[in-house]
Amino acid sequence: MKLLSVNVGRPRPNPWKGLSATGIDKRPVHGPVSVVVPGPKGTGTVGLVGDRVYDVKHHGGSDQAVYAYAREDLDGWQAELGRPLAGGAFGENLTTLGLDVNGALIGERWRIGPHVVLEVSCARIPCATFQGWLEREGWIKRFTQAALPGAYLRVIEPGEIRADDPVEIVHRPDHDVSVALSFRAMTLEPELLPRLLVADALPEESRELARRRTTT
Repeated sequence: MKLLSVNVGRPRPNPWKGLSATGIDKRPVHGPVSVVVPGPKGTGTVGLVGDRVYDVKHHGGSDQAVYAYAREDLDGWQAELGRPLAGGAFGENLTTLGLDVNGALIGERWRIGPHVVLEVSCARIPCATFQGWLEREGWIKRFTQAALPGAYLRVIEPGEIRADDPVEIVHRPDHDVSVALSFRAMTLEPELLPRLLVADALPEESRELARRRTTT
């Protein structure tokens, strides 16, 4: 298991949400990238130095510090879309190889390289920017149906990472709530929401949604 690339965004116009810019255009970086604990949501800060988000209401902050997507899943989409998808094409910071990103458990921790430790926090929910960026009508629906969302991660131990760094799973929590399961619960299968309550590492807003479902 390793990183194929570490990707940092370049500001691009965002006509799909009416915002001044988007950071979805991620490009591989050659050399080390510093990973830091970002500020709170609403500031635009994320976990990779040199990157940021512009839709500060919905993105960024500690629970969405770093976004990872598997090269194997990109390859599947590449075949379906009929066009090449380079590392970073889905707006991911980390393009991984040999790691089951969607099967990762909420609260699972990864050591990347010698120092950095990240914790799986939640699934990526597709938005209008993602659909517009890929120039694919109906993309939000198709991506949701596939339930291959990729994972957001928190920064537990900061440091530096680079392409080809090994990835090691150093902790797996004692529950079965995976990234894919949490995504299905938050989108097309809300009947699964009560199952999320055992995942203490899930962001509080998601846990609150699950609690409301349990009590109604």
